[in-house]
Amino acid sequence: MPELPEVETTLRGIQPFLEQQSLAAITVRERRLRWPIPARVDALVGARIIGLERRAKYILLHTDADGALLIHLGMSGSLRVVTEAEAPRAHDHFDLVTDGAIIRYNDPRRFGCLLWAPAPVNRHPLLATLGPEPLGPNFNGALLYARARGRRQAVKNFLMDGKIVVGVGNIYASESLYMAGIHPNRPAGRVSAQRYAGLARAVQDVLGRSIRQGGTTLRDYVNSDGNPGYFALDLMVYGREGKPCLQCSEPVRQRVIGQRSSFYCPRCQR
Repeated sequence: MPELPEVETTLRGIQPFLEQQSLAAITVRERRLRWPIPARVDALVGARIIGLERRAKYILLHTDADGALLIHLGMSGSLRVVTEAEAPRAHDHFDLVTDGAIIRYNDPRRFGCLLWAPAPVNRHPLLATLGPEPLGPNFNGALLYARARGRRQAVKNFLMDGKIVVGVGNIYASESLYMAGIHPNRPAGRVSAQRYAGLARAVQDVLGRSIRQGGTTLRDYVNSDGNPGYFALDLMVYGREGKPCLQCSEPVRQRVIGQRSSFYCPRCQR
């Protein structure tokens, strides 16, 4: 599944082609995504896109029509910048067309979405309960520590809860906990404020490096120009079961926590 860095990379890729542009056409080939594409989307031809924003894993195209187009890439979706000469491929479900470009959405599993969010956009049901952005000013160790009080769930599951903080998916949670030296199965309420401060810094470092390198390629992720992300080259524990820890040489272990594979060093993470 594309995670926050992949979504941020995609947004930055399409932004120059959409911002302050009018929608000359919206071509829908398949409405049956995770939720049906609403008819309101068809009526946006002529609307101007006045800004783009990422909220969690959603891309918001703010328009001058008192609302925003809300896009989610689902498990296998991608947005590509194409030309008129490029014929639609299998699973190319919709195009956003401006005078200068075509933004084409491809999604083999159809778990993504294209929806309309009327103003105020942040009250849309998919956005209203989201936690703070991990790269924003409201995210820090004090916030994590306060929200973890009394919680017995594994700290990795706590960190992946979108109501606590958005966009920290399975890969990035494993990597961040490794950097902070925290065992992924430790109860969230038994992590100190000092260690949460380190974890918040680790989350920001891991996500920031991944964004700079274009996302993480594990299966079929590509960014907006069709190129893969490269952060997988820098993964320190994820997918490295049995290989030596890069800090102490102890073999990296893997266990299922919250139905997700978790990777950690039993010596460095406590």
